Amino acid sequence: MSSALLDDTANRRLLAVAEDQLVGFHEQPFAELSARCDMTEEEALHRLRAMLREGIIRSIRQTLPGNALTPGCLVAWQLSDASALSNAYDWLIEHDPFSGHVVIREPDDLSAPGASFRLWTTLRLPERTNSPDEHCRILARHIGAERYALMPVVGMFRLSVGHMRRAALPPGTLDDVMPAMQRPASPALNERQRLVLNSLRPPLRPQELLPGSAVWQLRAREIGMPLPVYLSCAHHLAQLGAVGRFAVILNHTHPAAKRAAGAAEAALLMWAVPPGSEEQAGGLCARHTCMTHCYYRSGAVPFGNPQIMGMVHGASRAAIRAHKRAMDAALSAADIPLLLSHIHWTLRATVRPSLQDGDAYRRWLTQFA
Repeated sequence: MSSALLDDTANRRLLAVAEDQLVGFHEQPFAELSARCDMTEEEALHRLRAMLREGIIRSIRQTLPGNALTPGCLVAWQLSDASALSNAYDWLIEHDPFSGHVVIREPDDLSAPGASFRLWTTLRLPERTNSPDEHCRILARHIGAERYALMPVVGMFRLSVGHMRRAALPPGTLDDVMPAMQRPASPALNERQRLVLNSLRPPLRPQELLPGSAVWQLRAREIGMPLPVYLSCAHHLAQLGAVGRFAVILNHTHPAAKRAAGAAEAALLMWAVPPGSEEQAGGLCARHTCMTHCYYRSGAVPFGNPQIMGMVHGASRAAIRAHKRAMDAALSAADIPLLLSHIHWTLRATVRPSLQDGDAYRRWLTQFA
């Protein structure tokens, strides 16, 4: 059944739009999505419900832009052996909802700097709680980490998943325009705006997959706000840059989804470039359509101080290496020396949004601090 769902041309067309093409807030997201895919809203909802039930879709939700509200960072962890690595992975998934992505990786070159850092997480904490370093010191005690490296975002070039539309891209495929670097910034929000924003954050529940603006009725009711006021506030949040896109999140670890999206392999790519060239280098790499994420980060000292990091998914490791060679060539053509570069292959991954609930965090501290 799962494979058949992604062999369906209409489902593939639906996902190619739904993953990352509905930017901002939409009062009637499923109507907008169905119109772009040349199908009725009822049909689009029927297809999405079926893929959600089968586990091909991980979630349907209003995304919030990374680092625009609560700054996050990438964390790499060094553990003593394979058993400790596996135990730490399981512990973080079970006990730390503030670590979003939890990933075990292996370096392409076992002799490369930082090759012993095999566990990777993303971390975004609720406002007015601990610092990332304070949180990681607590985690290190529980998972037995020998060392960890915090790599906060300096600038973001791309955050746009879109596995289906990126499937089988030839190496060197470029976006029309080189993306500009966005620096982390937190808009000033009032209490009503924060209330609406926090209500938008969780994935839609099955009973919320409704036509028209009814999709938002339950959220508005839960915070005691009339639906028109809720919708108006959500639109204003989008204007402030506090809202990302309405997205159907493909479960790219699902066997059928991995095959259909050409995402059997995934890799974190890193480049070290001369200081001062980070913004140009990141833009050149992020212009390659294959990249789903691309950041300028600091703090990657154990890895030889690479500043540009990004994710690429592909049908094979050979395909990802070919994409990387195209990006290396773009840097060379721009006379940007490549001081070092790494590939870290994804072996095992759990992907989820970080919990943004200050009260939940304080309860967590009483149990684990």
